[in-house]
Amino acid sequence: MADQIDAPSLEDMQHWTWVMGRAQQMMLEAGLGAGMPVVPGFNDPATLARVGDFWSDSLKLWQRFLDPKAAEESGATVKDRRFKSESWQNPVFDWIRQSYLMIADQMLKQVDALEGLDPKQREQLRFATQGFVDAMSPSNFAFTNPDVIQKTIETRGENLLKGLSNMLNDLGKGQLTHTDDRAFEVGRNLATTPGKVIHRGPLFELIHYTPTTESLLAIPLVIFPPWINRFYILDLTPEKSFIRWAVDQGLSVFMVSWKSADASLADISWDDYVLAQIEAIDVIRDQLDVEAVHAIGYCVAGTTLAATLAYLTAKGEADKVRTATFFTAQVDFADAGDLLNFVDDAQLDMIRQLSPEGYLDGRYMAMTFNLLRGRDLIWNYVANNYLLGQDYAPFDLLHWNGDTTNLPAKWHLSYLTDLYRDNLLVRPGALAIDGTPIDLTKVVTPSYIQAGREDHIAPAGSVWKITHLFAGPLKFVLAGSGHIAGVVNPPAAGKYQYWTNDKPAATLAEFVAGATETKGSWWPDWIAWLRGQDATEVKVKGARVPGQGKKHPALADAPGEYVRAR
Repeated sequence: MADQIDAPSLEDMQHWTWVMGRAQQMMLEAGLGAGMPVVPGFNDPATLARVGDFWSDSLKLWQRFLDPKAAEESGATVKDRRFKSESWQNPVFDWIRQSYLMIADQMLKQVDALEGLDPKQREQLRFATQGFVDAMSPSNFAFTNPDVIQKTIETRGENLLKGLSNMLNDLGKGQLTHTDDRAFEVGRNLATTPGKVIHRGPLFELIHYTPTTESLLAIPLVIFPPWINRFYILDLTPEKSFIRWAVDQGLSVFMVSWKSADASLADISWDDYVLAQIEAIDVIRDQLDVEAVHAIGYCVAGTTLAATLAYLTAKGEADKVRTATFFTAQVDFADAGDLLNFVDDAQLDMIRQLSPEGYLDGRYMAMTFNLLRGRDLIWNYVANNYLLGQDYAPFDLLHWNGDTTNLPAKWHLSYLTDLYRDNLLVRPGALAIDGTPIDLTKVVTPSYIQAGREDHIAPAGSVWKITHLFAGPLKFVLAGSGHIAGVVNPPAAGKYQYWTNDKPAATLAEFVAGATETKGSWWPDWIAWLRGQDATEVKVKGARVPGQGKKHPALADAPGEYVRAR
């Protein structure tokens, strides 16, 4: 059949066997054999042993290529999603796949074996090498991907034209597309939980959501989402919405919707975000005539919430926050994961150059986070949508992921230098907010700390370190999955699991060793903990209904204006 990929001929096999043999001969002629002087880190015995392993693996690979039947009998399975198609079992493409995996493995081993590198340099080099290895996968190129070849034959090249159109569209907007842009719209099928905007300032809008129960917890809840993304990660489709679920649990829920930065926010600093959180807290206290709020901080907003608690403590106003909940938030950045690879002088200089008007285009941050998972968030789409010409599948989470926000450059640079690079937040008095030195070790606010077991942005071990700093009662919960799915995990989905441990633990490993695993979402555990702090309830009336409060009347319907601003 015309769309079948032919097996290699005997002449092809002989040719490539000669190529492999000649390559080995050239390496030996270059001096990688016996008698070559030992140079530490390059041609020492350990390195030469790895070279020997490489060529030994190569020989085994060629034996498999020349005897496909033996390869089938080996029972080897393909777990890498890039090569899951049966087309990769063709002897030629199986050899290409195996060669690539072998060389990639050898490259990463060489990085691990290099001498004279400090841990940070080694991690940066390994991260860069992994990125290069992922980029060079044969699945990313038309002539080495059998699925692309077959698709091109079947469609007579229409897939390549459609893929080119997809690529040109992305180049035009300066951003990789992950999902069908037409499938979702904020206010139509995303961020649809009913409510009112009751306050608007230069940095944020404050949304008050409509109650769905007859009575409510007396202490309201305010949620601070990360301002590097849109708030509706917590209000996706109704069945995934944490906000809608929290409202249904009988909470007065308020959400901060941050403004995407423009030139007017060029002078905004981290202090301004801390003071904005306090402003939101005070507006809620004033609107509902309550003394305190429960607060949630997600990711960078959780880091800022920790600073907010320390600032309020220093000012004698800690009782404004009854409890604090942290979603995948770091305060000690010594082991902050792969993002540390983007914090050096060269990267900081580039950010300055990219921010001539005082704000950083959100597409830069989107690219950075895509690079953290390049195989899944970049090259997967290159293969599927550029080479195979496939349609984009609708996916609400990926729509949110591509809905970028701009960042104030001054704040962004100080955040990277003061926290990621210099780790000042954990040093008592090293940072000040509005002239007031802060100290996390003075915070006694009861806190619920959630981390994701597979989080690559805020690693669980890094999040755990908050337990070494706060002085108040803490509950740590380790959730299954990562930075997003580990948080956005509604109980009805029945997915993942979480671990709790009521006994004292000095380390995360000790916590895990004695932890109890519970299937499903951790959300019910959180609401039980919150009610355990104060179960007092009030009736739904007056200012508990969004827009009914006299002090802060409704300005607009949820989700407001800032979430739509580009």
